[in-house]
Amino acid sequence: MNFSKTLPAFALLLGLALPLKAQTMVKFATLAPDGSTWMKAMRQFTEETTARTAGRVKFKIYAGGVSGDEKDVVRKIRLGQLHAGGFTGVGIGEVAPEARLLDTPFLFKSAKEIDHVYKALDGDFRKIFESRGYVLLGWAEVGNVNVFSNLPVTKPEDLRNVKMWIWEGDPIAEATFAALHIKPIPLSITDVMTSLQTGMINGVYGSPLSVIALQWFARMKYVFSLPLTNASGAVLISKKTFDTLSKDDQKTMLALGEKHFRALTLQSRKENDESVGILKKKGLQFTEPASPAVVKDLEAAGQTARLALVGKLYSRELLEKVDAALKAFRTGKKS
Repeated sequence: MNFSKTLPAFALLLGLALPLKAQTMVKFATLAPDGSTWMKAMRQFTEETTARTAGRVKFKIYAGGVSGDEKDVVRKIRLGQLHAGGFTGVGIGEVAPEARLLDTPFLFKSAKEIDHVYKALDGDFRKIFESRGYVLLGWAEVGNVNVFSNLPVTKPEDLRNVKMWIWEGDPIAEATFAALHIKPIPLSITDVMTSLQTGMINGVYGSPLSVIALQWFARMKYVFSLPLTNASGAVLISKKTFDTLSKDDQKTMLALGEKHFRALTLQSRKENDESVGILKKKGLQFTEPASPAVVKDLEAAGQTARLALVGKLYSRELLEKVDAALKAFRTGKKS
């Protein structure tokens, strides 16, 4: 037998028999527009992930809401048309309603409290996401949310004179305003600007950074300085897609998610602080709670809202875990 002739053919057959390096294309969608801080962080994450996996994991990004709102994105992930997304609380709630507990009103008093609770309950929330078919790549906090209006607000009663917008279909916002005895006007987020222009509403809520980005601030005169809540954000990938990756590539993606989205949270906090200064320069007046008793009343309303959602979005056990983590942190801080 002439081995010099058969060897190349044998090598070719052997090469065909060996598995090729699998390549996964992750289709990712978000409402965040290109050029935003959020998208810059996302592109840093995707580029480093592709580089660190030697091109085995690549991404196709659909930014700026081109794939629809967050409910549309979740539906498309379920259908397999998309594989991952960057979500605010509304989208997170479509996947895992329990996680909306973190968005409830007047829960946190500082960034350190937020970080403590998220760390303490990280395992709990990861299990919840996985049970719904998703893997958490990282939290990406939207930031503190304030009430903006054309009338000064220093106590809950003042809000009853405001034609207040509410994000249509958001159970957290509904429970919040119900606890404050306010009847807001439900609208899609895409209808807010038009409704401000026509006078249908004259009050909104959002992080300072987002209200500037959406240009809502131009129609507002006052900002209630006490944050209504801290709005969560998260990057999720379908477990089905994640499970197609090798164990090493999974570890790489999780590590880079933690790195880049933690950095994004810190950057968002910084930019929200800077946005407060911008709003003041634009002439918006920041009002303070009328008295310490008002702060206590608002915190009590927050607890009322949380209890109203037990059994609807999350369990009493999960609420008690969050309360216990906060109590432990605050007690430790005092001591």
